[in-house]
This record gives sequence, C-alpha cells and structure tokens, in this order.
Amino acid sequence: MIELLAETGAIGFLAEPVSRSSPDHVLGPGIVRVGLHESGPRPDDGLSAYDMVLTTDTDAPAPWIAVEDLAEEVTRLEQAVQAQPLAAAVAAQVFRVGERLDFDSALLLESLAYSTLLASEGFRCWHRDLPPQKARMDAGERVRMERRDGKLEIVLNRPRGRNAVDAAMRDALCEALSFALDDPDNAPVLLRSDAAVFSVGGDLGEFGTQSDPATGHSIRTLRSPVRLLHRLGDRATAALHGPCVGSGIEIPLAAAKVIARPRTSFRLPEVSMGLIPGAGGTVSVARRIGRQRACWMSISGRAVEDERALAWGLIDAVSQ
Repeated sequence: MIELLAETGAIGFLAEPVSRSSPDHVLGPGIVRVGLHESGPRPDDGLSAYDMVLTTDTDAPAPWIAVEDLAEEVTRLEQAVQAQPLAAAVAAQVFRVGERLDFDSALLLESLAYSTLLASEGFRCWHRDLPPQKARMDAGERVRMERRDGKLEIVLNRPRGRNAVDAAMRDALCEALSFALDDPDNAPVLLRSDAAVFSVGGDLGEFGTQSDPATGHSIRTLRSPVRLLHRLGDRATAALHGPCVGSGIEIPLAAAKVIARPRTSFRLPEVSMGLIPGAGGTVSVARRIGRQRACWMSISGRAVEDERALAWGLIDAVSQ
C-alpha cells in the first residue's frame, strides 16, 4: 500500500528552491515539502507553503534552518521520509494544522494522529525489530515533591531507568502537577531531575502495549502532564540536563520558563519509529520554535545542542 501511494504522489518528499512568491503548484497533504535557499537574496515570502526551509546562511532568522550542506541534508531528510513515509507525512500534517489550534485542541489532534499510527505497518515493523527490553524494577516513587525556598519542586525519580517515562511516572507526574494547580499558596513550581539525565523519553518496554489505539487515545487525553504543566502558566519552570529525548523534551517545554545546563541536548526520534511525538511535543516544541523547525527536528531525528536551542528559543537560558 505504501509503495502504491508513493507512486501516485499521495505520499512523498519534495525539495525545491524557495520562490519569492507562493509556489504555483498545489501538492497533496501527504507530501513533505522542503524549501531551499543556497545563495543570493533570501526570500521572506511564501515560506508557509513549506514544512521546512533550509539555508546555508548561519544568520538566517526563524523559520529558516541553517545547515552546512544542503545536498547532504536533503538526502538525509529524503531517506528519513522513505524509511517511514506515513509517519513523516502525518507529522507534517499535524504541525500544519496544529499551529492554527489552541493548545488543548492541538494536543487532541496529536493524540488522534499518534493513535492512528500505532496501528500502522511502519510502527509494527519497528516494534517487531525492537530488541527485547529488560524490565527495570525501580524502587520508590516515580515522582517526588519537595517544598524548598518557597518553591514546590517536582522531581523525576527513576534514576536506574534514566527517568524513562512509563505509565507509572506519567500518572505520578499528573498527580503532582494537579496538586500544584490546586496549591492554595500558588507557589512557583520547578520541574527537575536528580538523575544523570533529565529523561531519555518514553519507556520502550511499554511501547505498543495498549489494548487498542482508541484506549491509548483516551488515556493520553485524560492523563496529560504537558497539558497540566502548560496550565500552570508563569508559575512553572523546568530545569533540564543531559540528553532530553522524546517525552523528556516534550513535557518540560510546556513550562513557561526552561533552563538547561551546558551540554544539554534535545531530540525527537518518534518518526523513525513509525510514530510522531505523542507526549505533547507537536504542540510544546512547535509553540517555542515554530512548526517548521519542529518538523525538521521530528523528521530528521537530529539532536539540537544547547547553543542552537537557546538561539532558537527552545530553551530560555543556559545555566550551571
């Protein structure tokens, strides 16, 4: 089916020079469209027609993505789309539509799309080839709450599992954030981790274990840490360090302020798994850096280091 769709042009990849006006041909919603600028005056109009816009100009403002070699980057992106065409196309579609929605509605769209992809052949093939995951018997609570210096600190507490987000951690995080929302003192909230990294993302041992995609959608809708963190508004700060992967970036970026230690990195690998970010990342990441840079992070799977993260606005400060 994927091959047939690709042959008819319903799903695919197109990279072309950015025109000074809107492109004169209309493509279907399944085409991941990349705009290119290599030399000469950089176009400022017509960029919204593209899912990503690439340039070699290191000083280019948003939504441009600066790369060292356009040809190499296009090849990498095309290969990523070819490896998981449905997931890549759906990611681009969700970013396009989601930017026109309010935060909660965009989360709903993401969850519906994620649930659909859980039933896809791309995800099933990735999951089939996934090496067996060792069960981690982490002692103690997944999330710890402390009051310190007038702040309510919510601490991810699964150090042996590198704070991989399993169902137990998700539920504990929702409980802690709900407590913070109801806190009569309206204390500032700090989300942090004492482990070697902030979080390596979703627990791979639980991927694809929902009884059915509709049930998974229902659970994500009812138990959404990213939605609760967003509702805290200016009260919420997230402090990050080490590799932040998948939900380990998607959730904390919903905080009003995000600080990171030096050498923190950020990566969204879900498209390579046949999925899209499913813990709120199509919303929290895109609201910070724009849908085109967020789409590039998702489809390329490339890590963004702290210096670029700060320049893009993915984080607000780098601090020891």
